[in-house]
Amino acid sequence: MTRADADPGDLKSHLDALVDRYEQPTFIATDPIAIPHGFDDPADQEIIGFYSALLAWGQRKTILSNLENLCERMDYRPHLFVSRYAEDDGRGRLEGFVHRTFQPVDAHWMTRLLSLTLRRFGSLNAAFGSFIQDTDEDIGPAIDGFSKLLPTLDENTPARLRKHLARPSAGSACKRFALYLRWMVRGGPVDLGIWTGISPSQLVLPLDVHSRRQAERFGILKRKSNDWAAVQEITTFCRLMSPEDPARYDYAFYAPGAFGEDPGSSSLISPMAR
Repeated sequence: MTRADADPGDLKSHLDALVDRYEQPTFIATDPIAIPHGFDDPADQEIIGFYSALLAWGQRKTILSNLENLCERMDYRPHLFVSRYAEDDGRGRLEGFVHRTFQPVDAHWMTRLLSLTLRRFGSLNAAFGSFIQDTDEDIGPAIDGFSKLLPTLDENTPARLRKHLARPSAGSACKRFALYLRWMVRGGPVDLGIWTGISPSQLVLPLDVHSRRQAERFGILKRKSNDWAAVQEITTFCRLMSPEDPARYDYAFYAPGAFGEDPGSSSLISPMAR
């Protein structure tokens, strides 16, 4: 089912079927979103969800294992741990924590800056929300503002931390921030939907190798670079199909590739068994 020039009307029923198949509770267990789902308090979900999205690259088994380790280091009270961090300096609890290029020094400084953010705004919801207006087309300003803010909260923040703070204004696709905001803003059987002040209509699709491959296959994505312009291109197409909730189609683009399945196969059109 390849399209040289994708037509939203032609593709919508096919993509909707893929969303129905993958946006199911069974999706959660092997995805990084399983970590925030393990907490009942939205304040904990918001904090550990940030780390879960930030570290969501590499093999899913390794991601989940390292995030479980992080939860243990936080005594399974992530909001309390982070909110007190700037005052108590729990740096010793984070010593030795590594995920790929995310080193202990990154864990320390990211946690310190999040702690200072909570002091100033009260929540990450309020922090991101302070940079976006109802009239903004997408979450670009929220991501950009938050990423620029964090390093300014402590003048000693090392320059290396900025590599973990992607910005649309720098051309980044900001996949992990887009994923985090999808989790926080959208409701449903998978996403948490615990934030207010940002509309699902402003969300963008997290663009990675899997979603890009499927979008190109369907003739939706023409831009060759994995950058913010490409994110806007694929999201604009999805808004034609679902103006109020374009990011729902992340399940249609990302999940088949991640699970090694063929999104054009008729076997994928029936909903996933519960």
